[in-house]
Amino acid sequence: MLFIIWTVALIAALTLYFRQKYSKFSKYGVKHFRPVPFLGNMARIIFRMDHFTKDFERLYNEFPNERFIGKYEFVKPSLLIKDLELVKKITVKDFEYFLDHRSFFDENTDPFFFRNLVALKGQEWKDMRSTLSPAFTSSKIRLMLPFMTEVGDQMVMTLKNKIQENGVSYVDIEGKDLTTRYANDVIASCAFGLKVNSHVEQDNEFYRMGKEATTFTFRQILKLIGFVFLPKVMALLKVSLFSERIKKFFYSIVMNTMRDREERNIVRPDMIHLLMEAKKGQLVHDDQPMGDSHAGFATVEESSVGKKQISRVWSDSDLIAQAILFFMAGFETIASAMSFGLNELTLNPEVQEKLVQEIRENEIKNGGKFDYNSIQKMTYMDMVVSEILRLWPPAIALDRVCLNDYNLGKANDKAEYDYIIRKGEILAIPVWSFHRDPQYFSDPLKFDPERFSEENKHKINPLTYMPFGVGPRNCIGSRFALCEVKVMLYQLLQHFELSPCEKTSIPVVLSMESVNMAIKGGQWMRLKIRK
Repeated sequence: MLFIIWTVALIAALTLYFRQKYSKFSKYGVKHFRPVPFLGNMARIIFRMDHFTKDFERLYNEFPNERFIGKYEFVKPSLLIKDLELVKKITVKDFEYFLDHRSFFDENTDPFFFRNLVALKGQEWKDMRSTLSPAFTSSKIRLMLPFMTEVGDQMVMTLKNKIQENGVSYVDIEGKDLTTRYANDVIASCAFGLKVNSHVEQDNEFYRMGKEATTFTFRQILKLIGFVFLPKVMALLKVSLFSERIKKFFYSIVMNTMRDREERNIVRPDMIHLLMEAKKGQLVHDDQPMGDSHAGFATVEESSVGKKQISRVWSDSDLIAQAILFFMAGFETIASAMSFGLNELTLNPEVQEKLVQEIRENEIKNGGKFDYNSIQKMTYMDMVVSEILRLWPPAIALDRVCLNDYNLGKANDKAEYDYIIRKGEILAIPVWSFHRDPQYFSDPLKFDPERFSEENKHKINPLTYMPFGVGPRNCIGSRFALCEVKVMLYQLLQHFELSPCEKTSIPVVLSMESVNMAIKGGQWMRLKIRK
């Protein structure tokens, strides 16, 4: 009898608890899916029934007339913002209320990840943004283009050798593996000053460490959830998202490279050099404006936050954190964009041939050479890359933490009360859903670079196209990313024709094995040497 009484009491207490926790949206007329006790609206993600993209699509499309929609992340309320004017307020006009990203790291267990630009908060983020901003101007990226082309030459040579070894006129390649190895070698060269050939030395340590650091398995997803919802428990247990092996590897690479360069007075125009300059306070904006006209449609502009001069002194740990961030962003994010781009070119031969024609015209015009200026002036190349980033954005959503209570207004026309988002609560801006909304892009699932032609691109609302974010907290490396993608496509299409093979996934289905965006079964394509 006593057991029954306690069981009933526990059920009653839990019922009241969940009723109270899951009642916030209802009183303000905020639409949301019915939550599952404890899991909230996370059940389909936790049990891997939906990819994150599908989860956003389902929520976004279910409530078409709302300014914002509610979602319970376990027992914590969060919001999905749909109203474009509200997006502008959050990311630009009232940016100071939503300055920070949510945190996934603990300062004690993951100091190098806790201190990177994405994770930093408040004034520290502003100071670091100002410090690093001069490193990502076009004049700095221009000096790194030869490093990218050197890696591209290695890739092309390896692929041609494979075709020759096969004894046939083609080779079937898994595109994500190809682009990951290319991106790995580019970031090794442009960020760390290392020469790596991952196409030949397939199991080199730099590639293995990068793969381990950027592949987010289901186990790591559970850790992330723990960091968000049980931070004190995770800190007490000293749980780290990354292994000690990974942390020691990157620490030794950065510190040894810096020490070697100082001792031998080596100057190489890469990210390590720029970080060393930043530490000395000698990294400043050059005379060339950030908004150069040929950087690309998708390029984001630096705000006044990033243009301020500061005199803050950064520690070695702070610089290591930024180097690791450059690596992780360059390894996985850019590789993913290139992989999906190759898949679209494989499935759309008419687009591929038009781009090849522009590449050939550029070759003739520049005597078989290409540099930063010439590749940035290729209009169709920029149209293709812009469309790749629309259909397959690097970040499917932008997250923000509310720093002070903020009035979002009414959720819809029928709501009686304004909704006040409280300090510490989370909201998301659904980039993936905006990019695929027929209200903003006609026939949104069609790969159509003509959306970004001179005749059409002015019709695009900037708030509906944000592959690199929007507002002061946009992606600092957009110029680097765009340049790398264009160089890779240029060199690959210059030498090879892409076509589907037996393993090509048609239509594309995203893999549920990892939080990373990847095609289920792989991104397979057939490469033939162009004549």
